[in-house]
Amino acid sequence: MNARVPQPSVPLEACPALVLNADYRPLSYYPLSIWSWQDAIKAVFLDRVNIVSQYDRLVRSPGFEMRLPSVVCLKSYVQPTRTPAFTRFNVFLRDRFTCQYCGAREDLTFDHVIPRSRGGQTTWENVVTACAPCNLRKADRLPRQADMHPRQTPFSPSVQHLHANGRHFPPNYLHESWMDYLYWDTELEP
Repeated sequence: MNARVPQPSVPLEACPALVLNADYRPLSYYPLSIWSWQDAIKAVFLDRVNIVSQYDRLVRSPGFEMRLPSVVCLKSYVQPTRTPAFTRFNVFLRDRFTCQYCGAREDLTFDHVIPRSRGGQTTWENVVTACAPCNLRKADRLPRQADMHPRQTPFSPSVQHLHANGRHFPPNYLHESWMDYLYWDTELEP
């Protein structure tokens, strides 16, 4: 009679895999490059990744058994993007999830410094993070008319700048096997 080893009660969904580039750095810090357990296993079977670390959790089929990967490394290097995409999330990240008018960190939106109604463009250099009350208060006025000036002049960030800012906001879930590959630094300048 085969003794069956009891499985931990960790649900499979709680077992994502950290994805590293071929140089053993995360593909991205924020959002952190992770794959679902299904995507990680698929990549293993397609021979696209090496398993660096594993969870104690097993997955089984009638003729197969495997420990779930917790860290995988791509076999082929992926050239990181040089310019970040202009997205609402990346604007918030550039501005460290802080209203550029009052410093609030809740109920965030983004504001066109020069309003669109006055010819302002939706670009890195004209959009800042703003809390909803400040955005409503500024309305479609110019900064001097509203007497509301952004704390920092909006700019087009580099990928490295966004990664550095992302390190100030580590995700809620960090498995211990990931820590050697992550560099969360809470002592960075504000």
